[in-house]
Amino acid sequence: MLHFQKTLLELRKLNNLTQKQVANQLGISQPSYIRYENGKAEPSLENLVKLADLFDVSIDYLCGRKDY
Repeated sequence: MLHFQKTLLELRKLNNLTQKQVANQLGISQPSYIRYENGKAEPSLENLVKLADLFDVSIDYLCGRKDY
């Protein structure tokens, strides 16, 4: 989970997005998204796919299984 948190934060910052903007893209509240970055919650499969699409990376990359 630690890799996911770091990758999520890194991708959000690289794309110059706020936590609120990402949460809006996912259709969730900002506090819910913050829990993803803090490791307090894991996204649903649907939101994992949305995150991968938003940042144009694979789910494997988000989860630390691939370098792209």
